[in-house]
Amino acid sequence: MNTLKFDLNKKAGSFKPLNATNGGPWHKRHVTDQYRSNLSDYKAARIPYSRNHDSNLGGSIYGGPYSHDITAIFPNFDADPENPDSYDFACTDESILTTLDAGTKTFFRLGQAIEHQIKKHGTVPPKDFKKWAVICEHIIRHYNYGWADGFNLNIEYWEIWNEPDLDPDDSTNKRTWGGTKVQFFDMYEIAAKHLKACFPELKIGGPALAWQLTWADDFLQEMRKRNVPIDFFSWHIYCTEPKAVTDKAERIKEMLNENGYRNTESILNEWNYIKNWEDKFIYSINTIIGMKGAAFTMACMSAAQQSSIDMLMYYDTMQSPFCGVFDFYTYKPLKGYYPFKWYGMFYDMDAEIKCETKLDNIYTLCGIGKDNKTLTVITHYSDNDEAEPQCFSVDFGRSGDYEVYLLDNKHDAELIKQTSDLSFTLKVNTAILIKEK
Repeated sequence: MNTLKFDLNKKAGSFKPLNATNGGPWHKRHVTDQYRSNLSDYKAARIPYSRNHDSNLGGSIYGGPYSHDITAIFPNFDADPENPDSYDFACTDESILTTLDAGTKTFFRLGQAIEHQIKKHGTVPPKDFKKWAVICEHIIRHYNYGWADGFNLNIEYWEIWNEPDLDPDDSTNKRTWGGTKVQFFDMYEIAAKHLKACFPELKIGGPALAWQLTWADDFLQEMRKRNVPIDFFSWHIYCTEPKAVTDKAERIKEMLNENGYRNTESILNEWNYIKNWEDKFIYSINTIIGMKGAAFTMACMSAAQQSSIDMLMYYDTMQSPFCGVFDFYTYKPLKGYYPFKWYGMFYDMDAEIKCETKLDNIYTLCGIGKDNKTLTVITHYSDNDEAEPQCFSVDFGRSGDYEVYLLDNKHDAELIKQTSDLSFTLKVNTAILIKEK
């Protein structure tokens, strides 16, 4: 039998914010009687950040059509950006404050939701890049510095646009950025320099890269030439293997270093299980909302903790086909909820303990608390549904008593035994949590 060995004397760093999401709670602060709400479950998962991109696409519960997008907050581009009456903050205020009620900070995407419609509106490039930057400045002032009857929320992360590389310049269906690559570089430079000059204490970044690494390299080279600050570089990946996530993370880290952005955070702020976007798309959606999707999620979080990624933000926890966390109709947790709740438990740990053994398709997280007690999650994930069960023992270098919780098709992270015997047979696409008593 294989053994997973953990040396409790070798403490690594702290646990990174890897159970962040796109999307906040499905809850209404302005309504007293609610018969559906996931606020308590969302809060229990201890989600550190919620990115507000695409909030208008998930119905009226989180965000809704009058929130977050620049065109929703500042509906008339010809209006005066210095005049508070030019802005409509109400629905965005509600969404951000509801998310804070769950203990989650907003990661604010300055830009527009994706547009799949035949005619594009908000994704058309602003006709005045400097004015667009000034509008963003005043949105920040509203949420962080009290402007226009605003707040002092200390929102740290402000992201410029989303997926400008999704479609090529000559595409007739440009869903996220209607201009050229060069136009985006110009807009990003103007916005980043303006916002960083106004708010040097905040983190200004982007561009929420969709997929093109060549485009990313061009972007970083051009920003370096123009001396543009980038506090964080955000990027996306949809795949079926955690290795694809970590491999892309290492290439992005190399590009950041090569272009002088060594201190820039690497933030993967859209990811999920997708086999492909064509004939396997329906299969992918069904996977996301089931146990295999949950195992993929837990495996990716585990792998990311060992990578150069600074933050993970799952796409998504909105009312959408990509939400493997909450049921669309009942708002109740799905299988994919429990990886988020389990990962949130590691924030109580004093340090990470790395596994010294590598087993194919086995992903581990282990932490040790100030009380010297361990918390461990072990996931058996494979895209091969027929993969054989994995047999292994866990060795912490000492004996102890443990509670074991199981997440599989029949168990929703339920306690299955209390034991001192840490020998397991784990079926494919299942996970266990081992908590020392």
